[in-house]
Amino acid sequence: MKDKLIGRGLGYDISRRSLLQGSAGVIGGALLPALPAFAEDKPAIGTYPAGVSGSTAFIGISVPRTGTYAVQGEDELKGYQLAIEHINEGHDLIKKISPKTSKGVLGKELKFGVADSAAKPNEAVQAQQRFISENKAIMITGGTSSAVAVALNKLAQREHVVFVCGISGSNDTTGKDCVRYGFRQNFYGQTAAAAIGPVLVKQFGKNRKAAYLTPDYTYGHTVTKSMQDHLATAGWTTTTNQVAPLGAPDYSSYLLNVANSGADVLINVNWGHDAVLSTQQAKQFGILDKMKLVVPYQVPFIARETNGLMQGVFAATDYWWTLEDKFPLAKMFNEAFEKKYGYKPEWGAENAYISFAHWARMCEEAGSFYPPDVIKTYEKGETIPSFVGDVHYRAEDHQCVRPVVIVRGKMEKEMKGKDDYWEVIEIVAGESLMQPPGAFGCHLGDYS
Repeated sequence: MKDKLIGRGLGYDISRRSLLQGSAGVIGGALLPALPAFAEDKPAIGTYPAGVSGSTAFIGISVPRTGTYAVQGEDELKGYQLAIEHINEGHDLIKKISPKTSKGVLGKELKFGVADSAAKPNEAVQAQQRFISENKAIMITGGTSSAVAVALNKLAQREHVVFVCGISGSNDTTGKDCVRYGFRQNFYGQTAAAAIGPVLVKQFGKNRKAAYLTPDYTYGHTVTKSMQDHLATAGWTTTTNQVAPLGAPDYSSYLLNVANSGADVLINVNWGHDAVLSTQQAKQFGILDKMKLVVPYQVPFIARETNGLMQGVFAATDYWWTLEDKFPLAKMFNEAFEKKYGYKPEWGAENAYISFAHWARMCEEAGSFYPPDVIKTYEKGETIPSFVGDVHYRAEDHQCVRPVVIVRGKMEKEMKGKDDYWEVIEIVAGESLMQPPGAFGCHLGDYS
């Protein structure tokens, strides 16, 4: 990873060495022209105006392509790629989200590079620093791991380059680790807990005992804490909270403690392949025969990978493809994604696409790539379209105010096709789920 960046937007692999030696001629020539085209009276900041002085603008993307979150990283990447393709060609879907977009952003064709973060903060920061330094990236994006998102927040603020967060479920991303230069569109621990908590109390009753499986980093800790806080109001108690490292290959010791905890409900906060593996092993331990399973922060593919273990299970999620029955833009997105990639989009792809489209809209509305102007356009809090209805961004913490989708795993006899795993049972409005601005310690930094 330290020597290899994947230039998917350019169709070939680019090593750091070849970049430094100038052998990646397309990147060096096409993306960094010497003659400025802008006549704006704006002071230089970050990669502005160097990064947009020609006919193109470069975006740095870092997602996990190896490791426990690799499947989600690839899905997220496809969402970015489709968004960039649609922006560059002026696709009708982009125009419905960003009406001023014709082809490219502010007439600039978007180019991009991709790096494998492996869900490791240091890897992501090193890659994005190179994109900023060597390619003059005007925006960076990616995530999947909240630890990565928090690290990229800090990089973005230091370098004065806008960071549009991909996937991140930690409260801290727009809480205590928020920055002026960072924005997040997707749902997170607080909103997940506030949305699914009442559903669990209604289904399972008050005063239940819960056991938690928690990944040992900022995402896991904040989601578990939010769930505990919300369920405590209905008398739920925690019998055990088993904290395991990201990418743990064996959950036996943790599951033994869960099995002996006397819990009524197992709340599995793990995500990605960790969620699949821990759920499969919980079944092998006989835990799922004795306890109800809940997945408070869910990625839909877990239903496919766990071979029926999600049937009847309640989960909170960001997006599920059947929302196309309610939201026309979701239908347009699903059709375009499936046509290009051959499968129904997961919420990583949906989140990546809409986050990217929102950034394009903000640049167009600002009439400039100048970072403070783009940031202030987000901070206006204007109502804008998404695939789950109209949304807006809060000025105080740069968190998108958007709904959370509650789903229940369909029984096999209820499924109408191979991708029909989940029934949407509720779409909970985002405004009612969010903590007050500043409650999680957000203090945005300076514009410059």
